[in-house]
Formats: sequence, C-alpha cells, structure tokens
Amino acid sequence: MALEENYKPLTREELTQVIDRKGRARRLPMLYNMWINPWIYGEKSNDFNDLLQKYPYDMETVGINMPPVFRDDPNSDYSWVKKSPPPLETLGYDNRIAIEEWDEFDEMLPDLPRWDDPRLMTPAPEPGEKYRLGVWWYCFFERLWSLRGMENALTDFYLEPERVHQLFEWLTEFYCKMMERAKKELKLDGIFVSDDIGTQTGPFFSVEVFREFFKPYYARLIEKAHSLGMHFWLHSCGNIEAFLPDFVEIGLDVLHPIQKGTMDAAEINEKFGGKICILAGIDVQHTMAFGDEQEVKDELHRLVSAFDRPEGGLMLTFGNGNTPDWCYDNLKTLLEGSFAL
Repeated sequence: MALEENYKPLTREELTQVIDRKGRARRLPMLYNMWINPWIYGEKSNDFNDLLQKYPYDMETVGINMPPVFRDDPNSDYSWVKKSPPPLETLGYDNRIAIEEWDEFDEMLPDLPRWDDPRLMTPAPEPGEKYRLGVWWYCFFERLWSLRGMENALTDFYLEPERVHQLFEWLTEFYCKMMERAKKELKLDGIFVSDDIGTQTGPFFSVEVFREFFKPYYARLIEKAHSLGMHFWLHSCGNIEAFLPDFVEIGLDVLHPIQKGTMDAAEINEKFGGKICILAGIDVQHTMAFGDEQEVKDELHRLVSAFDRPEGGLMLTFGNGNTPDWCYDNLKTLLEGSFAL
C-alpha cells in the first residue's frame, strides 16, 4: 500500500468493519486525539498540536452537552440541582453531595434536565466520510455518586434500593430520548459514555449489585442504540473483568480502556476476544509521562500482540486524558510506531 494511502483517515465503513469484527481495516484505527488537549502544555502546545496534525484521526467526535450537577452560574438554570457547588478546598470531588436526602429527588423531578432542551446539542455540520461518535460522560454509577456523594452512593444499593432504581429508570428514559434526538440531529454512528465502575484491584461492587442495578438499564441503552443504527461504546477505568460476561451478553460494542495494572490484556483477550471490540488504552499513569521511548514501544507491542485479531476488534487510543508531564518524544515515538505496525 502506498504510504500516502495509509495516512488517509479511515472511513466510516472501515471503522464499522473493525467494530463489528468483520475484518481488519487497511491499518489499525488510531483514535489518540480524543484524549489529548494540546493547550495543556502551555508554551509547548504548538509542538504537540503540530505533531498530532501529521497523523490522521480516524473518527469525528461530537460532544453532548450534559448539564453540570451544581449551578456554577447563578444566572443559568442549566444544572441538575439548584444549589451552588461547595468549595473543593474543603471536600473531595466525590464527596460533594447534591442530594442530601432522597426526598429531595421528588421535589427535583419537575426541574431535572429535559432531553429536548436545545442546550444539550450543539448543531453539527453534515457528516463527511469519517465515523461520527457522540460523547457524554457520567452514565449511571458516576451520575449516582455525583448527585449523592461516593459514600452515600455505595450504601444506597443496600439502604435505598428503590430510590436507586427510580433514578436509573429516569436516567434510562432520558438517555433513550436523548439518543433518538442525537441520531436525528447529529447523524451519529455511535454513542460513547463513561462509568468508572472499577477500582485498581477490583470492581466497586459485587456482580449481584451490577446485575440488579446496572445490567438491565445498560441493556436498554444498548438496545436503543442498536435500534437507531448506532454502536454503544463504554469507558470504564479499573478492574471490571467480573462484569465483562454480562456486558458481552447484552451486546456492548466497544470497551475502553482495559486499564494497565488492573486487568491482564492477554487474559482478557483469551476470554473475550472476538466477542467485543477493544479500544485499547496506552498506559498514561506511567508510560507516557515517566517511561522512556523503549517503554513506549513495549507498551504499544503489549496491546497489539494481546488484542489484534484477523477479524478486527482492536482500535488504539490512550487509557485516559493527557497530563502536563507527558513527554513529547514519547508521543512522537508512539505515533511513529503505530504507523509502522
């Protein structure tokens, strides 16, 4: 294949083929840009941006403008609760409580965000040849703890199960309507959501809790996405291996990132390869910031050797967002190495 052909972005059809595991594209899909904000590097931002521009980004992302939990702007009514946020100087981010008591939720219902609020969607131009992905963060668990605080969220499964189901039922209806609208207005090929349901050593909760409170609602979102002709992508940090059989069963299309140090990539591929597309995440906790160029090459080889299959099902990106301590030479090595595969 001519080198210039290899540098062209993959088409919607090529990326869909990889996601559906119907064959490799002309090269591995590279979705690194979705996790990089060059401005974070200050005076060096132009260098990082120029480097990224040399390589294709095989997708187009469109943000869905989910409202913030708290009312950061006193002049705006676009938020989940009417309260101002407590200062982060006195509380951890996951310990800010928007709903102190569940009775408040009943009072909030009339003022909760609406799926037809025009602020949810930023008009997008007509799609081109690239796959278009709609993105929102904080799906079920992250939405629960962002409203209730982490400690309350983890005990609510046992102390307030009916309330958790009430919230998740409301969210599911909201998300399904929102996906219908996003498909129509933004002409999406897929939906990407986040729900960090794993810690470094294991899941946040038991398989039994997952199957009661999460699986049925995720199944409905995935079914809705498929009925609209879209894939459903999930970002979930940490070790979620215990939940993967259920996610495969309900038809999850793409999983990100298989976080290094929490799950073994080769073992995950042995158990689930060919059953789900892996958006494999290059390690950002150590390799990109503190590793040398050889470690970057080794990290790329680790993921490709673990997940690359003749039928496709592998795309490359980072495990999470960039930080100011990333090394320019490491990013250069990674991009060059990805195209040398």
